[in-house]
Amino acid sequence: MHSAGGSDWGIREPRKNNRGIVGRAALTVKADAATIAIMSPMIRRADPSRRFRVAAVRFLNARPLIFGLSDHPSVQLVLDVPSALGAGLDDGRYDVAMTPAIDYARAGGRWAIVPAGCIASDAETLTVRIFSRVPIERIETLAVDADSHTSVALATLILKHQFSRSPRLEPADMADLLARPHGEQPDSVLLIGDKVVSAGPNDPRSPWPVQLDLGLAWREWTGLPFVFAVWSAQGGRDLGDLPAILAGAKSAGLANRERIAREAGPSLGWPVDLALTYMTRHLQYDLTAERLAGMERFIDLAREAGLA
Repeated sequence: MHSAGGSDWGIREPRKNNRGIVGRAALTVKADAATIAIMSPMIRRADPSRRFRVAAVRFLNARPLIFGLSDHPSVQLVLDVPSALGAGLDDGRYDVAMTPAIDYARAGGRWAIVPAGCIASDAETLTVRIFSRVPIERIETLAVDADSHTSVALATLILKHQFSRSPRLEPADMADLLARPHGEQPDSVLLIGDKVVSAGPNDPRSPWPVQLDLGLAWREWTGLPFVFAVWSAQGGRDLGDLPAILAGAKSAGLANRERIAREAGPSLGWPVDLALTYMTRHLQYDLTAERLAGMERFIDLAREAGLA
């Protein structure tokens, strides 16, 4: 899949062997019910005057992946909520977007993964949690953040398979919900991202004494890491040197997590020490074979449940 004479990148249809393996070097995953297409190297020099449109989430969790991109002469960076990014790929607004894993599954093969980083957790996430007044196995209704497609699907699977619960999901404006008096807040809520820290649900006065970290629950259930989001692009799109630019941003971001915690954490509601712990211990940014296997397992389960 490598060709001599160039170092640029584009997208090519994935190769499969007779066991249904899609591969790029060490990144190989079983591809039966849920094919994961990985971008392959191509020999084509990028137009040095081209400006790539890159979209990512605005949460703290993405900051190591986009470090320095806003100042890169070849990149126009856009920040948005997770649920809005896939539409930008489909309508051509973005060359690459940090897409939720469930949206990748629902794209039906239109997208390929750009293996320049991901947002994943090997166990506890800290910021993807169900908060409840009642034991998890008694949840009947769950308020969910409509901006998080993957977390809602993950919660649905874990509650069904691990707790024999299929609660009614009620999309909610989380800013409005969290601003209500405690007596007016729902019994159970799925919170994601910075608001888990900044909104104070861990305050001892919180109306939700029961918590379930979905990354940890997934690991205990499947034995695998969980991938929340990946860099994706439309199949067949010429990305020039963009994957190398994204890989460089990730490397720089990982080396500067202390700076990110110090400069971005407080403005997003994070204590500096906790922000650094979050980005170094709770989150993972390299798209390894094991993490791809976790993503594959999630897609399989989501499709079996009719969620993708």
